[in-house]
Amino acid sequence: MTKKLWQKDTELNKLVEQFTIGSDKEYDLLLAPYDVRASKAHAVMLEKCGLLNKADMKKLMPAFNAIARQIEQGKFKIDAGVEDVHSQIEIQLTAAAGEAGKKIHLGRSRNDQVLTALKLYLKAELKDISSRVQVLFDIFLDLSEKHKSIMLPGYTHFQIAMPSSFGLWLGAYAESLCDDMELVAAAYHICNKNPLGSAAGYGSSFPIDRELTTRLLGFESLNVNSVYAQMTRGKTEKAVAVALSAIAQTLGKFSYDVCLYMSQNFGFISFPDELTTGSSIMPHKKNPDIFELVRGKCNLIQAVPNQLTLLTSNLPSGYHRDMQLTKETIFPAIAQLKECLEIVSYTLPQMRVNKDILKDKRYAYLYSVEAVNGLVKKGMPFREAYRIIGKDIANGKFAPQGKMRHTHTGSIHNPGTEQIRKNFSIVFGKLN
Repeated sequence: MTKKLWQKDTELNKLVEQFTIGSDKEYDLLLAPYDVRASKAHAVMLEKCGLLNKADMKKLMPAFNAIARQIEQGKFKIDAGVEDVHSQIEIQLTAAAGEAGKKIHLGRSRNDQVLTALKLYLKAELKDISSRVQVLFDIFLDLSEKHKSIMLPGYTHFQIAMPSSFGLWLGAYAESLCDDMELVAAAYHICNKNPLGSAAGYGSSFPIDRELTTRLLGFESLNVNSVYAQMTRGKTEKAVAVALSAIAQTLGKFSYDVCLYMSQNFGFISFPDELTTGSSIMPHKKNPDIFELVRGKCNLIQAVPNQLTLLTSNLPSGYHRDMQLTKETIFPAIAQLKECLEIVSYTLPQMRVNKDILKDKRYAYLYSVEAVNGLVKKGMPFREAYRIIGKDIANGKFAPQGKMRHTHTGSIHNPGTEQIRKNFSIVFGKLN
């Protein structure tokens, strides 16, 4: 078995080794390209500071590039007996560059090495997620505009409330994504601070240049204090998890609406048969399994911030091996949210809407508020108008007019689509 980079002369207990590594190697593969990128920047900095020479760099850079190509081609793997991706890269680097490969760890620790790769990974994933959100946002607003004149019953307490429209319903979820993106942007800026050079959390006696690696890696700024740099492990993941959970809440709520509106008791919307599933015994069933699974997955994603809180909130400053488990929590959540965004973006444009919903007599009471407002416009006090219409309803005398015109921003006939689009564009720009 390969000797660990940190191992001395003591033989490792195999059960302890297996337990401490766990499933970390599986998730570590996602960090491989970012570890190479960070290590290259670290090497450039070491040369500038006189800690590596040109001969070292002449050997190191081709070796780094070869590993990067291997990763890009999907041929990179962590060998049996190698602890993690960082060890694998250093082992390959040393095999290719000789003694120069053994110098690469000057001025850093495994702690800031992992944290730097993790932050670069999270930045990239947040960018990817934001692009996927943008696709879904555009779909919501396009459909909102397309169906803006088709009326839809509004509900409160699961009771018929007031008239709404498909345009207003779909536009609401577009605007919800605007607020979600505010949290994505905030998480991105938290990730966008360089921890490299904080070493094990107490800095280095080598004269390293942390500002240089910050520029080379495209970070916005430094995590200045070395102790705090290490304290961001877990905190950074939680910030990302909060952003993921906000998007998941929007998708989950929309999915619930879809499941409800597809049911025969509502019949507001439908999807092509190939996007639904059937029953093993009931031939008439067209189940909304896609949206039920999105709802379930998004409910689980919303639990991730709490999982990270429970994992990290009882730890003092400094690094602890508990932090390894943040990958098992945040990495699958990222993958699942991307899957949910993809499937909703694929199915939503195929939604069919019922154009004649409000012709059904069961929705007559939707217009009770309009009737009250009609009396108020004629000079009657609101409370008196409310009492009169309420009495007509109780006596079975209410006759809805079905005519109305809303003019204020964000209402049925003035949904503010362009303002919502502008707001999204502003917050989306915060990630650049």
